[in-house]
Amino acid sequence: MSKKRSNGRTRERKTVSVVSSAASSRSSSPGASTLIEILSQPLCWTTCLKDLHESGTLKSIAARFSGTQEWLFVGCGSSYYVAQAAAATMTALTAKPSRAVAASEILLFPELILIPEGCLPVLISRSGRTSEVLKVAELLRARGIDTLGISCAPGQKLETLVTTAIVLPPADEQSTVMTRSFTSMLMALQALAATICGREDFLASQQAIIRPAEKLLDALPRRVSKFVQQHQFADYVCLGQGPLFGIACESALKLTEMSLSYGQNFHTLEFRHGPKSIVSKDTLIMFLLSESGFKSEVEVLEEIKALGGTIMVVANRASERVRAAADLLIELDIPAPELARLPLYLPPQQLMGLYTGLKKGLDPDNPKNLSRVVLLADESSETSEHATL
Repeated sequence: MSKKRSNGRTRERKTVSVVSSAASSRSSSPGASTLIEILSQPLCWTTCLKDLHESGTLKSIAARFSGTQEWLFVGCGSSYYVAQAAAATMTALTAKPSRAVAASEILLFPELILIPEGCLPVLISRSGRTSEVLKVAELLRARGIDTLGISCAPGQKLETLVTTAIVLPPADEQSTVMTRSFTSMLMALQALAATICGREDFLASQQAIIRPAEKLLDALPRRVSKFVQQHQFADYVCLGQGPLFGIACESALKLTEMSLSYGQNFHTLEFRHGPKSIVSKDTLIMFLLSESGFKSEVEVLEEIKALGGTIMVVANRASERVRAAADLLIELDIPAPELARLPLYLPPQQLMGLYTGLKKGLDPDNPKNLSRVVLLADESSETSEHATL
């Protein structure tokens, strides 16, 4: 553990040790790095959770911020969607009010983002140098507000600006788009929530899903690749409700980034209220089915199928009605709490984006108009990451 000073106080830096893996090496084949990073997620989760446990990082943070009355998760792009899923988990497990907000909203409309006493902002950035997140960190630091940071790159500026930081080096990526960094940061924040409320059963469930996840990812690439080769879609829609909404948002973004496809996201039941007008056989509608809202979500699924939509379903277990309506069904079949399974809902859509991009002759490792680090015109010496970070 290293120490740092900020605002005249000694501040801890919690850094997860890095375990090098051949899975992080870059290949010259289009999309090769992204595929490796998607398939390496279970191994990455194992390493990150093990290091967090052995270092005592989460227990230390839980003790330090035991008086937190509200959690504010902040990010940009994919990291904002991490924030949405993490906020849902924090509220569900701890019963503490939690919300997610885009970093730019705090900067442009601070009067709309109230940060009351007892609120802990959690700043999320894969690179640890996303410009909007850094500006928020500087703003909150100037106001004397404690903050928690989480990233995948050690030694970056975010660590120097927050009160305490969690860093997950094994989760960092070669590719432009976020895949394993998204799910790993989400799992770390979920583990923090479970640690705060003493949910050892939830922590055990996080470990228990890893082996089934490995088996799932063994078969998934072939199934998704075959489906992509057999179909041609003009656009994509991903639907999720409750804690799965942030996953739905990220899913649509993966299709857009990696395949340059038009992707949208909606709350599942909200899709009835106008957006369903776009449904056709040329639109892939991806349903992320929850257990809590299963009955109502399946009713929407059947309604969209009757309108002629092509349906992909990711669910823990499917009913006969779901099987009858789905053109592609991914069953997780994992005996774990719904919240602990959240990261597993994402790999199918990550692979859908990857193989769709490859089918179009693109390189999903390096999407058009995106770069991993972007120098903003109004910042002469700072870098930021857009869209994926």
